[in-house]
Amino acid sequence: MQLNTYLSFDGDCRQALESYARLLGGKVVAMMSFGEMPPQEGCGEMPAALKDRIMHGCADIGGHLLMGTDATPDHPYPGVSGAYVSVQTADVAEAERIFAGLSEGAKRIEMPLQQTFWAKRYGSLVDRHGVPWMVNCSDPCLED
Repeated sequence: MQLNTYLSFDGDCRQALESYARLLGGKVVAMMSFGEMPPQEGCGEMPAALKDRIMHGCADIGGHLLMGTDATPDHPYPGVSGAYVSVQTADVAEAERIFAGLSEGAKRIEMPLQQTFWAKRYGSLVDRHGVPWMVNCSDPCLED
């Protein structure tokens, strides 16, 4: 069994997944727009405003699939709430690099990246795409 993350975006799914893949050392393995869908019987013509929105995108980041879709009028963008995408690393410099990348244009920094009683570094934010993130740099001495 494998658990994966599936996110909803408000028209910037392509940009988000591409930037996450670059930042986290992964690669985009699928990106299909609504305009690339085959015609659906009884659904009529795809509205022009939706053709470039992403129906399904997927980035493979170290075997973890980070997937997403863009909202449509039938399924409006609710925002991401009540959940975080969590990045774990044992390297302080890597945690700092990732947090800095996610912070560019962030909607909100909830907790700046800093040392805590449980980690060498921890921080949380809501990035420019509206996705909540936690970056945690583990302290192996605290894990037992």
